[in-house]
Amino acid sequence: MNVDEEIHQLKEEIKRLGHKQGDGSYKVTFGVLFNDDRCANIFEALVGTLRAAKKRKVLAYDGELLLQGVHDNVEIILKPEPEAA
Repeated sequence: MNVDEEIHQLKEEIKRLGHKQGDGSYKVTFGVLFNDDRCANIFEALVGTLRAAKKRKVLAYDGELLLQGVHDNVEIILKPEPEAA
């Protein structure tokens, strides 16, 4: 999978595991994503995919590097899709 495909898949998994917010964004904690069996099977480097998506401003979270256990409660926010004109 290339980076674009991984980010697309990550967005789908956040929608599956997260909670939709009033503004159209989705919120999930790092621990939920990291400990999900399906995500573990899809992403060889979940943290790397999260960083790439953050760099492209697809999602937002506090900090740079997320570590399992230490950052399980960090909220990851998938930004709402821009509406097509």
